[in-house]
Amino acid sequence: METVIVKSKVNTKVLPQTQFKSEEEFEKLVFNTPEILEDVFPIKRQVRGSDKKGIPDIIGIDQNGNICIIEMKNVVVDSNVIPQVLEYALWAESYPDSIKSLWLECKNKPDDLEINWDNIGIRIIIIAPKILNSTLNFVNKINYSVDLMEVRQYIDGDTQLLFVNKLEAEKEIKRVKPVTGLEMYDEEQYKKERNENSVKEFLKYVKEVEQIIKEKGWELETKYNKYYCGFKYGFFNAFQINWVGTKSFAFCVKISKELAEKLEPKMTKFDTGWKLAMYYIEPGKTKTKDFIKIFEEGYKKLLG
Repeated sequence: METVIVKSKVNTKVLPQTQFKSEEEFEKLVFNTPEILEDVFPIKRQVRGSDKKGIPDIIGIDQNGNICIIEMKNVVVDSNVIPQVLEYALWAESYPDSIKSLWLECKNKPDDLEINWDNIGIRIIIIAPKILNSTLNFVNKINYSVDLMEVRQYIDGDTQLLFVNKLEAEKEIKRVKPVTGLEMYDEEQYKKERNENSVKEFLKYVKEVEQIIKEKGWELETKYNKYYCGFKYGFFNAFQINWVGTKSFAFCVKISKELAEKLEPKMTKFDTGWKLAMYYIEPGKTKTKDFIKIFEEGYKKLLG
């Protein structure tokens, strides 16, 4: 049994790991805690499909427009889970209309998310309190994108502490992932899909944010994908610059609506799907330095 040591100026507490009472409790926690899934919008729990034998625990859509098959296990996971999730992935690839129907019925969907239902990408996410490292060897042999995440809980009175760890393969292990929507994006890739002048302005604002991050000493890494540039701590975004259509873009920070309404500059809108405060950028007028306080709130929230 693992423990967490919480040390303050006053005292030190040793917190033993608290097991989830059931897989259902574990599943509800992940579904209702958007910070865990980060870039995935969960559509539905316990999805029942047409001809498939099993039932994936959660179906979601990520910010790249990929269908996410999320499998939860409240036990130690090894490579035996791979055939099960592959079955779900093949079902999703074969019956995208079933997932499209769930998406269209879903309330509070994220704004401006493009999904190519005729050429979908599939992403598998396996979540458990403990995943054996040997599982990575099997994950690297399949062509679907697979994330392995460990989530454990520790209880301190009324406070629930969550340990979230994403397992990464060794750098020397190469994976071929010919899956639509999972490309690494750069300036040339953006120019193929977006307005060229807008791409130049987008990247200019990225550089300005990076300069602020450097001056503040924040431990954040810049990551590009199809729909946004994220400034990440580990695999969580502190804040990001999102594309809104082919020409427009916005600063986006994962803070509460209540907090965003108190801060300046005023937010443009609050995306209830991704739980993001959005600030539309007017190239040439919007000054990145005016958002330092807002970026700081996103960074503080991420680090607790």
